[in-house]
Amino acid sequence: MVEVNAGRRRPSSVVSLTRVPELAGWHREGDEIVLGACLTYADMERGELAALVPALAQAARTIGSPQIRAVATLGGNIGTASPAGDTLPVLAALDAVVEVAGRAGGRRVPLLELITGVKKTSLAPGELVTAVRVPVLRGGQEFLKVGTRNAMVISVVMVAVVVDLDGQSVRAGLGSVAPVPVRAREAERYAGEHTDWSRGRLAGPAVARRFGELCAESTAAIDDHRSTADYRRRAVAVCAARALARALPPLEA
Repeated sequence: MVEVNAGRRRPSSVVSLTRVPELAGWHREGDEIVLGACLTYADMERGELAALVPALAQAARTIGSPQIRAVATLGGNIGTASPAGDTLPVLAALDAVVEVAGRAGGRRVPLLELITGVKKTSLAPGELVTAVRVPVLRGGQEFLKVGTRNAMVISVVMVAVVVDLDGQSVRAGLGSVAPVPVRAREAERYAGEHTDWSRGRLAGPAVARRFGELCAESTAAIDDHRSTADYRRRAVAVCAARALARALPPLEA
C-alpha cells in the first residue's frame, strides 16, 4: 500500500487472502509453532502465542496503530522484505523457516535465504508465502526498537535477543542496519561462552556491554533521512546490551 500510494506500483488487480482458512491463525506441532501467513499482528500480541514467542509479541505491539495491527499480517511483512520489517529480526533470531507454495508445489526456505536484498526475495514468480515455522524455546526473549517517535514509526534500529537454555545458546537478530536482517554471530558466540548455563545467568554485567559492542560491529549501517550510521551503531550497542541483560540476567560483579 505504501508503494501504491506513492505511485510506484499500479496493480491491475488485487486478490484478498482473508477468506483462505489454511493461511490464517497458528498451531503447534511438537516443538515447533506454525504461523499462518495471514496471522495478524493483533493475534500475535496477546494470548498463548505471546507466551510461547514473547519477542514476536513485543515486536507486534510496536507496529502501527490498532487498526493496522488488526489487518496487517506476518506474510505481508516477510513478502515486503523491507530492511525495517519489524518481525524480521525476531524471525531471524529464531532461525525461522518459511513455507512457500506455487504451481510447482511447496518448499521450505530459511528466512535468511528468502530475503535477498532491499524489498527483494528468492520467491519464484507465482509463489506465495503460506506459513512460517519457529521453534518453541525455553529461555528469555526480548525485542527493542528505536524510532524517531514513540508510535506509528518506521524503525531506525531493531534488536531481538532469544535465549535457548536447553541448547545453551544466545541468538541475536538485527534490523534496519543492513539491506537484509542480520544475525550477530560473533556476539552470539561471545555471550554463549560467557554464560553460567547451570544457573541461566550471564557471567557479569560487562558481558552484556561487550555483547552490545559486538552486535554493533555486525551491522552495515548507513546514513539516511532517519538516522546517521554512527547513531545506528550506538543504538544497536545499547539496545542489544539491555535486551541481553533482560533475557539473561547477569550475575553480580
